Amino acid sequence: MLKTYCITVTGLVQGVGFRPFVYNLATKFSLKGTVSNNQMGLVVFVTGLQSVIDEFYNALVQNPPPVSRIKSSLIYQIDLRAFSDFKIIPTNKNGRIDLPLTPDFAICEDCKNDLLNPKNKRYQYPFTTCVNCGPRWAITKTFPFERNHTSIDDFKMCDSCQTEYVRPADRRFHSQTNTCNHCGVSLFLTDNKGTEVKVATAQLFKKIVQLLSDGAIIAIKNTSGYLLCCNAQNELAIKKLRIKKNRPNKPFAVLFPSLASLKKEFSINEYQLKSLTSTQCPINIIPFNKYKGAIALNAIAPKLNQIGVLLPYSGILQLLASELDFPIVATSGNSHGSPIISNNELALKSLNKVADFFLQHNLQITHPQDDSVVKFSAKYSQEVLFRRSRGYAPNYFNAQINSDKKILAMGAHLKSSIAFYPNNYLYVSQYLGNLDNFEVYNRFTDTVADFISIFEQPPERILIDKHPRYQSSQFGKELALKINVKCIEIQHHKAHFAAILGEYQLFDKKVLGVIFDGTGYGDDAAIWGGEFFSYSSNHLERINHLDYFNWILGDKMSKEPRLSLLALSTPQMTEILAHKFKPNELKTYRTLLKTNTLKTSSVGRLFDAVASLLNIADFNTYEGEAAILLENALNTYELKSCKSYLNTFEKGFSAHATIAAIFEDIKLGISNAQIIANFLFTLASYSIQFAEDNHYQHIAFSGGVFQNTTLVDMLLELAPKTVNLYFHKDLSPNDENISFGQMLYYLNIKE
Repeated sequence: MLKTYCITVTGLVQGVGFRPFVYNLATKFSLKGTVSNNQMGLVVFVTGLQSVIDEFYNALVQNPPPVSRIKSSLIYQIDLRAFSDFKIIPTNKNGRIDLPLTPDFAICEDCKNDLLNPKNKRYQYPFTTCVNCGPRWAITKTFPFERNHTSIDDFKMCDSCQTEYVRPADRRFHSQTNTCNHCGVSLFLTDNKGTEVKVATAQLFKKIVQLLSDGAIIAIKNTSGYLLCCNAQNELAIKKLRIKKNRPNKPFAVLFPSLASLKKEFSINEYQLKSLTSTQCPINIIPFNKYKGAIALNAIAPKLNQIGVLLPYSGILQLLASELDFPIVATSGNSHGSPIISNNELALKSLNKVADFFLQHNLQITHPQDDSVVKFSAKYSQEVLFRRSRGYAPNYFNAQINSDKKILAMGAHLKSSIAFYPNNYLYVSQYLGNLDNFEVYNRFTDTVADFISIFEQPPERILIDKHPRYQSSQFGKELALKINVKCIEIQHHKAHFAAILGEYQLFDKKVLGVIFDGTGYGDDAAIWGGEFFSYSSNHLERINHLDYFNWILGDKMSKEPRLSLLALSTPQMTEILAHKFKPNELKTYRTLLKTNTLKTSSVGRLFDAVASLLNIADFNTYEGEAAILLENALNTYELKSCKSYLNTFEKGFSAHATIAAIFEDIKLGISNAQIIANFLFTLASYSIQFAEDNHYQHIAFSGGVFQNTTLVDMLLELAPKTVNLYFHKDLSPNDENISFGQMLYYLNIKE
């Protein structure tokens, strides 16, 4: 007997080829019915025999499309319906959006083959995509994910593309981003005055490679924003880019033409390989490991023993790579501190003094995104997400949230992101940047407005950081007043702790939170950053912290590690300080220290002090430079040869004692590498011992300091089997996770 069933599927099921997959599966099982998107995900109606429908349903949920992610599925019988065949029907949106927003996907192998095959109609077409790959969030205007809701809708499919679109056997069957050379996006090359450089389409990428080879800097408009590129083997070109971009020391990422070319120059482990070739295709930070290639390493990554590498993840980059026989610098297309640019006119205006040429196209990018960045620790291959952006944003899966309120969390200030809970899903934006920059601030406020527009409803609660001067907090207060909703302040490091509790859903356990960070406004108005929290039964308490020391000169302290050393110095360090400060400076700053009342527990500033004491860095030219150089001065370590700089555990967690002990080792002639290993061991061993002494079986770590993968490895090596350690896996440990943490704190913690 024939029966009709309705099947609903929720999760990441739009823009991933799910409808054509269902169509072909239904055809295989000779079922009749329909499949369509709706505001909740996917809805299928099928008529057939019960046993066949059962098989169909099992196949659907057990082997879905490769880039999809099912959250839930439901099948139930309805009144019998007669269908003449099986059809994909247009989206029927009957309410507000309640589904994940599809992220961008790296180009798949099939599409790579198409654009490199002279016999294929998409030969050398840079915007070759299919249901399994290509830009999604970058070109989205609204949802559900349909062509007319994206900027690709500006390009009407030609008859050939339309035929593919309606042909069930085709890989581009119902591919919403389907275009080709005849009907699609156009590329063109200009100089930095905007004058087009005449070059035959077939020779375009050869021309670009020739320019790169000659030392030119080229701004390439990729599918998620501009990249500034130059020859990674040309030291003069790299130095020119540094000067023009006002980026004296911060490392650049390097794009290799292929995995084979990367493997020739670097040793890649299985974890890095999987990451580099994933659908996210992030930058991976890898060690040099006796590098013998021709890359100008010192120019690309000054004073470092590691480099960020990536592979081509778009058709544009793949076509460029097909002509390259050398790696290229590929860094975000912006001036230092500004957000990544995606608009043609703005790029010419902002970057005409940086780039010599511009590779432009006429596809509108609605959500510009930087490349994501990850690193794996050396001993335990623990993955640490340094920047969460293209390929990951704007979804966050696995959050267990149950609230009848629509909540918007404004995040932090330096590494800003927003989190929005408007339905049954949680959305965490891409990395946005430092809100001190006016353009970043505009991108931040635009992102807030965009989220509210997409989900067609304002928040009912707004969460902000407790710091009164954070731009995110001020904007949150203004928005709350404007729409007349409650605005709630949440302390910075408590949000960090809630973020890691939320990632692992630890709210039913007793957990020690170890939060090591740069800065955060504390409940006592001090600058926190070396915190120990206890959590159990929805209550959180600060139970320990790095002993307070002086914080002077506001933001200047985080930019000058020598000031942290001065704040922690002993009288015996006078000679060292005399080499770092002018006499009048030293006199003025010491006077400030005598009258100063602002204190800090910042482990980030302790790292700065150690870096300055070891003459590694006295000034930061980019955020966290001293801490990065400190870690890089240590190639490896042996745990058995490490010692703690805290003489007795009972005396507490003292920055002063640590610096004094390090100074003694310097006088004894102990190497910098061993001192750094001892310093990291001090932090790791104290954390583990504190947990054991206070009977914690679960320790959760958050804060920017835990981007130090050597510290992460030490903690993993030191922890007894009876103690479980938790490090961020889906979010960065830095302030990008604050918006998520604010959300989880509000929903789970009772003050």
